[in-house]
Amino acid sequence: MQPDLLAELARDIDRTCRLTGSFTLRSGQTATEYFDKYLFESDPQLLRRVAEAMQPLVPEDTDLLGGLELGGVPLATMISSITGIPALFVRKKAKEYGTRRLAEGADVAGRRITIVEDIVTTGGAVRDATHALRAAGAAVQTVICAIDRSPTPGTALSDIELTTLPLLTRGDLDHARQAQAG
Repeated sequence: MQPDLLAELARDIDRTCRLTGSFTLRSGQTATEYFDKYLFESDPQLLRRVAEAMQPLVPEDTDLLGGLELGGVPLATMISSITGIPALFVRKKAKEYGTRRLAEGADVAGRRITIVEDIVTTGGAVRDATHALRAAGAAVQTVICAIDRSPTPGTALSDIELTTLPLLTRGDLDHARQAQAG
């Protein structure tokens, strides 16, 4: 994607998702600013722009796009509709009823899965899903994400030999915010 279009997308995501007010974080701390990723994922035009921009990140040998519950599912679905690669919906834990599956969709054994996530910070959910999918016989080598918010983008999952390919980083969003304010 052209740098000016990527910068415009970063500005639009930041403008849509960065909220100000009083927010209680998962840690219990209070913040005056909050990034609500679901605001870009629930906007069909913005979601499509993000998915189209992420399309070139998908490795050519991908058999299935594994969207992680919850934020990766709309992205995987949209990227699947653009690329024609089937989507797979990966739960945080296997269902305890019915099929008892961790991943809904095609069988994963022997398939090359590219994980799709909205935001990677520490990579915990991606790490858990990767271990489970590999245990089920899948080849998982790449995760693509809309935003990598880790301190060192692209490296959060290198300990499990997973390549992280982000569309945007925290730095890109910070730069977009500064450009809007300036």
